Amino acid sequence: MIVVAVVGTKKSGKTTTVEYLISGLSKEGYKIGSVKHIHHSGFSMDTEGTDTWRHMHAGALVTVALSPNQTAIIKKTNIPDNIDQIIRIFSGEDLDFIFIEGLHSLCSKRTDIIKIIAAKDLENLKRTLEGTSYPILAITGLVAKEKEKISKEIDIPVVDLDREGHLLIEKLKNLLRDSFKGR
Repeated sequence: MIVVAVVGTKKSGKTTTVEYLISGLSKEGYKIGSVKHIHHSGFSMDTEGTDTWRHMHAGALVTVALSPNQTAIIKKTNIPDNIDQIIRIFSGEDLDFIFIEGLHSLCSKRTDIIKIIAAKDLENLKRTLEGTSYPILAITGLVAKEKEKISKEIDIPVVDLDREGHLLIEKLKNLLRDSFKGR
């Protein structure tokens, strides 16, 4: 399993990048998991007044909602301070890739997590790169429209998803293939 963190600031293209990669890889039969960091305090996946909300409000620490097509696990928790705790949520799922959107502070220094940087512009990109350790697979986001300029200053592939997104998907498939060769 390959863990890929797509990191960057708000409105830089993170969600667009993750959505593109999940769509492209899942269409080819790859099994994908994803994590989305939500910054809004007080956010809840549940809706006030629903039965699951009532279970949680009554004191349940974990509630599982089952329907014919989905299972949702709602759990009272703080954001884990270790990315391994988050990855463990996916244990037993037999996934090829886990995409993490955000959580830069937990992923940035990890050398076992592939990073894709999404940025708004060159200055935004430089600030994000300052706090990010390799491996960095690519740069995407709004800044990709300035590919020529970036390529002169930074030696990381810049991928404009609209024109070359398929190349990023191929890079990820190759990483997965190579990870199986080493076993």
